[in-house]
Amino acid sequence: MKYITFPGLGLDLTINPILVSFGSVSIHWYGFIIAVGFVLAAVWGCTHYKEFGIRQNYLIDMIYVLIPAGIIGARLYYVIFEFENIYYVPGDFWATVGKIVRIWDGGLAIYGGIIGGAIAVLIYCRIRKIPFLTVADITVMGLLIGQCIGRWGNFVNVEAFGSITTVPWRMAGQNVADYLMNTGQVNEATYQSILDGTLGVHPTFLYESLWNLLGFILIALVLRHFRRFDGQMFLTYVAWYGLGRFWIESLRTDSLYIPGTDLRVSQVLALGTAIIALLILLYVLLVRKADPSGLYVNKTAAGNISAGSSPPESGRSGETSGDTEPDSAVISAESTAPPETGTGGEPADENDDEKESGDDGTDT
Repeated sequence: MKYITFPGLGLDLTINPILVSFGSVSIHWYGFIIAVGFVLAAVWGCTHYKEFGIRQNYLIDMIYVLIPAGIIGARLYYVIFEFENIYYVPGDFWATVGKIVRIWDGGLAIYGGIIGGAIAVLIYCRIRKIPFLTVADITVMGLLIGQCIGRWGNFVNVEAFGSITTVPWRMAGQNVADYLMNTGQVNEATYQSILDGTLGVHPTFLYESLWNLLGFILIALVLRHFRRFDGQMFLTYVAWYGLGRFWIESLRTDSLYIPGTDLRVSQVLALGTAIIALLILLYVLLVRKADPSGLYVNKTAAGNISAGSSPPESGRSGETSGDTEPDSAVISAESTAPPETGTGGEPADENDDEKESGDDGTDT
């Protein structure tokens, strides 16, 4: 059991980290919450694919690649920086491996998940011959949803909290106090103050969850009104999350550090990637003055029209929605096919074909 209190709010919670057990098999809240985040992220992508001109089946296939790669990347990233402290069992290889695979006990680093997922998506896009930046735009929206929900898995495990504080929403309790004492971050007096609720810690899992929720709302508005180029939403996410994570990470008590330094890995990555993303955004928007006509969804829609298909319905920001789910190979084949000929070598009347078949010419 986990024991958590919010003394300033009058809340005392006892949480069983195991959701349900079937004999010797247990489903942990942590894994269940992460799974819910993945599912909702996938639902968002599969209901908004037309706004990006990407086929739904492409996104569904990508999920089978993205999720395992993200989990593996998140775990490897964490294990690399905590191998000696947590996972290595001297002289026992299989015990070490066993500790590494127990992801339900916690120990996933979001930046590792982003790196692993990005590599997998890049390879997938190269194979499918679809633009990576377009896919990245739709993927980060699902990522924000997953992060917003997934952080509550940290709450259940009583981890990813911050430094000592007296704010009204401080988090305290036995598990918090024990962790800080065992890692040498508090003395006996402070330990007792956390137990009785006089002191507590920043609930940084909550800060990040709310930051991601706000980011999702803001970037959704960018999608609706101000999207000008493929990759804009991806870069906005990198900048937004990086700035928030840089601040939140400074409060954390369980940060990963660059070996031999006092630099927190996530702070260095967060600030560095945020600055780079902001510079690229400013350059493309202000210097190159990106035009929405260059968006993948608009270029494929224009290709459909030139190939003889009916124009799709208008999408957001003045772009087309991509309802026809264009496929470049089909467009190319249709646009280069010779016209049918009627009697005497004259081109066949398209209206006659439509009268006979009832086809309105739209590629569905």
